[in-house]
Amino acid sequence: MPSLSVLPDQVDLVVAGAGTAGAATAAHAAERGLSVLCIERARLDRAGARWVNGVARDAFVDAGIALPEGDELRGLDTRFHLFAGRGPQRIVMENHGVLDVDMRHLVRRLHTRCLEAGVTLIGDVSVHDMQGHVVTTSRGSVRADFIVDASGLAGLNLLGIPKPPKSDLCAAAQAVHRVTNTGAARDFLDAHDADEGETICFTGIAGGYSILNVSVHADEVSILTGSIPADGHPPGTRILDDFVADTSWIGERCFGGSRAIPLGGLPRALTHDHVAAVGDAARQVFSAHGSGIGPGMTAGRMLAECLAETGHVEDYGVRWMRRFGGLFAGYDILRRVSQTLTKEQIATLIDAGVLDSASVAAGLGQRLPDASASRAVKLPKQLARSGSVGARMAAAGARVGAVATLYAGYPKRGSRRGWAALVRAAMRS
Repeated sequence: MPSLSVLPDQVDLVVAGAGTAGAATAAHAAERGLSVLCIERARLDRAGARWVNGVARDAFVDAGIALPEGDELRGLDTRFHLFAGRGPQRIVMENHGVLDVDMRHLVRRLHTRCLEAGVTLIGDVSVHDMQGHVVTTSRGSVRADFIVDASGLAGLNLLGIPKPPKSDLCAAAQAVHRVTNTGAARDFLDAHDADEGETICFTGIAGGYSILNVSVHADEVSILTGSIPADGHPPGTRILDDFVADTSWIGERCFGGSRAIPLGGLPRALTHDHVAAVGDAARQVFSAHGSGIGPGMTAGRMLAECLAETGHVEDYGVRWMRRFGGLFAGYDILRRVSQTLTKEQIATLIDAGVLDSASVAAGLGQRLPDASASRAVKLPKQLARSGSVGARMAAAGARVGAVATLYAGYPKRGSRRGWAALVRAAMRS
């Protein structure tokens, strides 16, 4: 995709970062009549994630982005096999609503949508400074009514959000490799009662918050890993490399990548004056499984709608926090417990029915489990059968409700210091 080189003197909106969150923001804003400049520090064909990511189907709907198809869609919501460690305890989920998406193609599609909407899209641009409404870059300066930070965790940090502690950083990696022996790959699937295209997830292999996901597609295999190195575990890149080295039927690497993913730690606010943040720059990551693609794109749509409707970036922050803040913070409470679990304790929760296909599928789909009457009756008994780990999960569940209530009343204006103190107390009590 060609990259323009001349910055306009003035626009309504500057978006720093042309990954999924930034490109979605820029496209939605331009489609609503705003003049938009979207700049990216890398080349445009290297912007954003460059690997396969699981994205909830509903997230595309919320974000106003058409569902992926063709080469962009590498897997539908086929069966998902979750094992406690290497088994034998497992949960099998169907219709979980998560699509395997080639992020290279999704970013390219969003860039095309930007250009069709009239966005000035420029790569190889570094931001040097921001003073008020003026953004100074390696290509010159531009004045904007609004500025959006979509530059990621290690980017500009225009809102001054504190860095997450190392215990809240997931070291994730994903790669697609060639299959050199289809018969041996078939034997691997058979050994785990799985079919081609389905996901085999080994969880708890390197601490409670760790996975090794394997999905075979004809002559390719997709591998996703993640862990918390600060807890003394190998990072996702090493888990992936070791699995490839130990598996004779896996051949050369086709593509992939790795990244540190911020878990939890939603900031007190997503905006300040005329500046807003989206995506990883706003810590909009669903920490139950470390995915921020869907939330970032949805944030981009919300922000564009608020700018077009009211002209106030703060309205976006309030809208996003009230709708998603409680969900994200609640699942982060559960993540903090799961991070401390052993694979044996995960197996205990599966055996007791605390973790089942419905609850795990809800987490994958970034939604709360259905609160059916039958589950409400069974859950206390299931938690009791789980012993001490069940008691910890029960206490965490009580905090989830408190946090959800607080985020539903996220303050619309003024200082949020008192509100933030209540949230911190509810999450840690």
